[in-house]
Amino acid sequence: MFKRFLWLEYKSFFRSASLGKSLGLKVLLIFLAIYFSAAFLMFGIGLYPLIQKFFPGEDPLQLVNRFVLLWLVFELGMRFMLQTLPVLDIKPLLNLPVGRRKAVNYVLVKAMYSFFNFLPLFIVIPFGIFCIYKGQYNTWGILGWMLAMLAITQCVNFLNFIIKKKFTENLKALIPAILVVLAFAALEYFEIFEISFWFGKMMDFLVAHPYLVIVPIAIFLALFKWNQINLERKFYLDAGLKQKQKDADTRDFVWTKKFGGIAPFLQLDLKLIWRNKRPKTTIYMSFILLAYGFFFYTNDVYQEFEAFYVFAGIFMTGIFMMNFGQFVPAWDASYYSMIMAQNIPLKQYLASKAGLITFSIVVLGILTTPYVYFGWNILLINVVAALYNIGVNVPILLYAGSFNKKRIDLDKSPFMNYQGAGAAQWLVGLPLMILPVFFFWLFQTFINFEAALIILAVLGIIGILLRSSLLNFIAGAYQKRKYAMINGFKQSGE
Repeated sequence: MFKRFLWLEYKSFFRSASLGKSLGLKVLLIFLAIYFSAAFLMFGIGLYPLIQKFFPGEDPLQLVNRFVLLWLVFELGMRFMLQTLPVLDIKPLLNLPVGRRKAVNYVLVKAMYSFFNFLPLFIVIPFGIFCIYKGQYNTWGILGWMLAMLAITQCVNFLNFIIKKKFTENLKALIPAILVVLAFAALEYFEIFEISFWFGKMMDFLVAHPYLVIVPIAIFLALFKWNQINLERKFYLDAGLKQKQKDADTRDFVWTKKFGGIAPFLQLDLKLIWRNKRPKTTIYMSFILLAYGFFFYTNDVYQEFEAFYVFAGIFMTGIFMMNFGQFVPAWDASYYSMIMAQNIPLKQYLASKAGLITFSIVVLGILTTPYVYFGWNILLINVVAALYNIGVNVPILLYAGSFNKKRIDLDKSPFMNYQGAGAAQWLVGLPLMILPVFFFWLFQTFINFEAALIILAVLGIIGILLRSSLLNFIAGAYQKRKYAMINGFKQSGE
């Protein structure tokens, strides 16, 4: 049965309408896999000699064991953010004589062969071979330790499976667990209770008594069974349909009517953001990433190259612009054909998007003013960056939207969701971030700091003054690609 499932996935992949995109992504992932495999292997080979060189008085294995818990926590976090869980389309299987347990086991076994499970082995196996070769440890003890590390890696894999299935749709429920981890981290940092030290002691005890490898193996089997039971319970088409009834959100944003012709579109955008998780997340991320400036302003390295401050200013004042604006008009994919069928001027539609994004830039620009603490030059750069975003980057983003034909399903999870992202979204980031930095560096290098600020401000002001003409040009681009975009938004593929 496993062979049949693999054969079905093989045919599904090569018969997909997005085969070219999928193949390109696979090739990129293969190169990344080779790179990280080589990096981890080199680290695994050099780990034992490096410990002997830089920590001559330490036992290499005991030192590594002290950091195992920290590595596992880091690995779990990276898996939660980056690892894609295996899926299986169950709809065609429900009317076939296919056992529910077999389909579920296929998904779980497939998860065991994730690349994330192999990466730690490139460190564990070379390091374990070095330990055996040096003869300082019992061979069976090292083999037991290596097997335990393999089992623990699988435990992290299936624990991530549980967390993603349970908490991806409701990240707020993860807050207590995060607080517990932060509490233990604080205890570790202030040396009140060093949990990593005691976990390392348990790993040392396992090396001395290799039969204890049965403990992590038993935990792995328990987590496998837990996932198996959870997936079997959800092996129905309507498994996710029963939800707690909530009161309908009837917020109408009546106050938008004062904005004239763009009011209906502005109202739609605000309702879309208010009622859906993914666009609402762009607002949360905009406020969180305002702290990005501390990375630059507190580092003395960047004081000698102020063009990096322009990068930070463009990023902080324009983070909503980039997160929301790069998916215009894909946010409206579900009803875009209806909008295009109406006698609606495209310029008004685009003006509403530009107005909403401009407002976000102004708000974020105001919120960056406390960075004046690091110098008046920081404040001036952020103000000019906001002006440049409004005048130059907003039209660039809207124009790039005319090449966007990948739909976005608003009811899907916002976390690590790249649906709707295509080549246009990746390429548009280059002029948004690099051009202002280049202009600033060029004029600062050959003239002075003030001239660099003036050129960015002038470019922004020119863009604002030409906003109407630019929107006419962009509307023409949307009109030319109207039917290609409508057809693309009808596609349900990722």
